[in-house]
Amino acid sequence: MIMLGRLRRRRFPHGGRWEAALLSPVILTVLIAGLAFSTPREIAFSRLLPAAPALAAAMWPVLPTILLGAFCLLVMISLSFFYTDLGTPYTGAAIVAVTLAAAYTSHRRLQREETLFHIRLVADAAQKVLLRPLPARINDIEIESLYLAAQEEARIGGDFYEAADTPYGVRLLIGDVRGKGLSAVGAASAVISCFREAAYDEPDLRGITRRLETSITRHIAAFPGPDLPERFATALIAEVPRGGGHVRLINCGHPPPLLVHHGQTRVLEPSIPSAPLNLATLIGDTYCVDTVAFAPGDQLLLYTDGVTETRDHAGEFFPLPEWMGQQGLVSPRELLDRLHRDLLQYSGGRLDDDIAALALRPNTRAPIRPGSGQQQSPGPVI
Repeated sequence: MIMLGRLRRRRFPHGGRWEAALLSPVILTVLIAGLAFSTPREIAFSRLLPAAPALAAAMWPVLPTILLGAFCLLVMISLSFFYTDLGTPYTGAAIVAVTLAAAYTSHRRLQREETLFHIRLVADAAQKVLLRPLPARINDIEIESLYLAAQEEARIGGDFYEAADTPYGVRLLIGDVRGKGLSAVGAASAVISCFREAAYDEPDLRGITRRLETSITRHIAAFPGPDLPERFATALIAEVPRGGGHVRLINCGHPPPLLVHHGQTRVLEPSIPSAPLNLATLIGDTYCVDTVAFAPGDQLLLYTDGVTETRDHAGEFFPLPEWMGQQGLVSPRELLDRLHRDLLQYSGGRLDDDIAALALRPNTRAPIRPGSGQQQSPGPVI
């Protein structure tokens, strides 16, 4: 019962609406009975009594559904003492038949809900393995994550992210596999697993990117299909070295991150675009590393294209750079909470694509090592 209660709370998230929905069969029964006793027999509201157990089957367990049907039958029998020509045997038989059918329907519904609940538990466990919770702070970097699945019943999709505390600094990955479904989840899993190993082994971001390219190419080749040439993933790899002061970026066809630096919002377009993962054989495997100043007081937002492709009712895209410039200096958690709220408000509560985002900033109390590089790659100022 506790498990089923949780499922019902997911369906009716607001307490008042949930209680009203659960009481609706009782309300319907009382309403029909009251009308049947207070109106002329020619109207015959009593013939509507079988509707109450039918409605109960959609939200009640088996026993309460049967008890409600029995109560409706007693109401019908009581009416027969006042109106002998109501056709009580026919209506009573209808109540019994509908109640039995409703009890069976309720039983089957509970079985499906139990199965769905266990499937969700498995999906939640899979999400924790693929998109495991990130610590609120890695070394001198505050970091928070956001993941929203476009499909209400989904837990994981083709968007992915990861962060690792390595000997070379804090390394981060965010990306998006083209497509949806299990094939996209499998490709995302291959990329994340490879990154978790390569981030600790490779001294240079280019080495990490080449290993990610090899991993996703092997994974996709192992599951051939007609869309094989169109299967790829965009990715952004970032590194904040120990001591801070700057961030290094490799952008493989991914939406450019946003940096709030000295109060100004900058779109960090790559100086030389790099090929998305699994397209290196077609475009080339030359990866460009951009270095950008990243000091205390700055804020960096990495995101997938589901954020910028969120539309309002008029079809306009979400203005992320302008939105970012209006947030001020807030914590990464607060920034992503606002982003979540404003995306849902902007889209009318419906998302058409999965969304992943990482927000990070240097800890303001952390010392910055003198002499750290702060070369800035060009990027438009919003």
